[in-house]
Amino acid sequence: MKELLYLEIPTPATDAVCTWLQKDWQPEIGEKIITPSGIRLKFSGNSPTSETALIPEISIFVWSVQRTTYLKAFRWCDREAGEKRHRSSPEKRHRAIPQESQILAKLTTALRQQFPNRYPQPPAFEPSKQSIFEALAPDYPKTVHFFQKIPNGEYDLNRAYWWEKRWREGVLNPQTPKQVVFKAGGQGGQGGQGGQGSDFSSPSSPFPTPDFNYDLIYIGGALGVIHAAVMAQRGYRVLLVERLPFGRMNREWNISRAEFQSLIDLGLFTAAEFESIIAREYVDGFNKFFDGNNPPHLKAAILHTPKVLNIAIDAEKLLRICGDKLKEAGGEIWDETEFIRVDITSDAAIATLQHLPTKSPREARGRVLVDAMGTASPIAWQLNGKRAFNSVCPTVGAAIAKGFSLEVWDAQYGDVLNSHGDISRGRQLIWELFPGAGDELTFYLFHYHQVHPDNPGSLLEMYEDFFTILPEYRRCDMEKLEWKKATFGYIPGHFSIGSRDRTVAFDRLVAIGDAASLQSPLIFTGFGSLVRNLYRLTDLLDTALRHNLLSAEDLNQIRAYQSNISVTWLFSKGMMVPTGSYLPPQRINSMLNTFFGLLADEPPEVADDFIKDRFTWLTFNRLALKAASRNPLLLIWIWEMAGAREMLRWLLSYVSFTVQALVSWLLGGWFPNFVRQIQPWLEKPYPKLWLRLLAQSYAVTAGMGHPEKS
Repeated sequence: MKELLYLEIPTPATDAVCTWLQKDWQPEIGEKIITPSGIRLKFSGNSPTSETALIPEISIFVWSVQRTTYLKAFRWCDREAGEKRHRSSPEKRHRAIPQESQILAKLTTALRQQFPNRYPQPPAFEPSKQSIFEALAPDYPKTVHFFQKIPNGEYDLNRAYWWEKRWREGVLNPQTPKQVVFKAGGQGGQGGQGGQGSDFSSPSSPFPTPDFNYDLIYIGGALGVIHAAVMAQRGYRVLLVERLPFGRMNREWNISRAEFQSLIDLGLFTAAEFESIIAREYVDGFNKFFDGNNPPHLKAAILHTPKVLNIAIDAEKLLRICGDKLKEAGGEIWDETEFIRVDITSDAAIATLQHLPTKSPREARGRVLVDAMGTASPIAWQLNGKRAFNSVCPTVGAAIAKGFSLEVWDAQYGDVLNSHGDISRGRQLIWELFPGAGDELTFYLFHYHQVHPDNPGSLLEMYEDFFTILPEYRRCDMEKLEWKKATFGYIPGHFSIGSRDRTVAFDRLVAIGDAASLQSPLIFTGFGSLVRNLYRLTDLLDTALRHNLLSAEDLNQIRAYQSNISVTWLFSKGMMVPTGSYLPPQRINSMLNTFFGLLADEPPEVADDFIKDRFTWLTFNRLALKAASRNPLLLIWIWEMAGAREMLRWLLSYVSFTVQALVSWLLGGWFPNFVRQIQPWLEKPYPKLWLRLLAQSYAVTAGMGHPEKS
């Protein structure tokens, strides 16, 4: 038996594919014989003396995994008859039948026409006329069924629907994003190449003087409260604005002890407080991708990462502690308050807000507005126009209080990255599993995705997958699970050629976290990214505020760019199926197993450095060469997926990485210390020069994955 064809058919309707194959598709030659899961093609003229008697049939069958249909075709022969005639020539038993390739090519074309890629839109929803459950039930029955079992499920499903709609609007209208940033007195202050074509001018009417005055106004209370609390402890007047009830999270967070130490070093947490928010500490974390359809040399051992994401944080408790510290330092929190717009004047950023429960307007004046709204940030879309984000990871999941049998998963271990199947409806689905306190397990399902107007990426589609295929990933009775909360979001990526390839600031406005999105979403996003760069961001913003350096040019110095991470975008690009394209289903798992197999063969600290953004130029090149040696087709595959233009952009990014690595090697050992030594006599008379030198000192250390000690 020899495999001839392996296809992913992008539909969950496996029975419909089987019926079409059995009843509607008519091959030009061969007798079609119905089987329970497909057909057999038997060819006429087969006689015991003919060559085709040794391979008389093609067997074609379909099956379903991951709410997707797969098809394989095998050349099948009567082994007994074949062996009697050709014992000395086994290769003859595998000789192709006449017109075999033409038959399979026509079958493939017919399948693509009958079952094309579909990218459904969210159904219309009018809250005044129906509930979110009623609106979504016809298209997403399992999503509605299980969200009805989740505490606050209706609220969270509304939130997921809102987030998807907002994301889609930004993707569909990148050239004309909604204007939310206005500049008094006309255009200006763009501070970079982003926002081209945007009108930043404000209406001519004068602004009323707000009653509240702050140094910093943070928009976004998840990651924003961590940074806000640190700045409040430094003596700044801080206002935090959060659209949700403060402390509510639609994600959980994991980190390592070494990474969290930066929050302790900054004085935001004590060691005892850190211990109090640990929900679970794991013995090990696993990384394994499905390789059932990979050739032997592209199968990989499990990669063990015992010190990666091995601390499960009680995220809501962490937020409460940060919120308490913010208020103790004199800060304020306005929750259930939505950002509407910001007007930039010569001496203030004036935020227009709306208190959602009462629909009443609110207004706040600050020296600087900090955008921490993440991927939904309209500010990021306006400042960067069509290049706001190049990729995204639509991510869904849930925290489950109990219901899994003990033999299904040992809570001492985490599943850092896992796939249990091949490409599914144009996406390589990847799982994460992190045990929490008690019997709690948190699951995530995500995929790397090209931002495309026809296919922005859907949370609702992902949730229907999640609730359907969770038992395939980890055996369970879905009806016996006790659901704690939903977890979802869009994790963005921006493929930067250099450190100035994205606008993160405007006059009196700066972005942090996912709203800044300076890197690939491979690993450098969210909670871990902010924590790793918190001292750097805090020090630079503190310097800018103390010296009133609040122009776009100055605030654009405050960025968490890392040259060593920007070069890895090609790796994440290789995990995205281009919209409208079809790839061999096993392709992405083959690529993942190539690279993670290399890491599994390396000493543990190599994988640890890679996943924590600390790998060097030498390590990157050594691993890249080993990957090319193990899988010579790797670059061809990536070229097919990325295209010539993106490969050129990557080469420019690699050149930038190489130059930065050389600069870091020349300056990293002495330049940061030199900058600190000249601070007493340089900072006060030349503050702008000092800010730039300080930013450069971080660029040669933290910017290459080696954070400067606080």
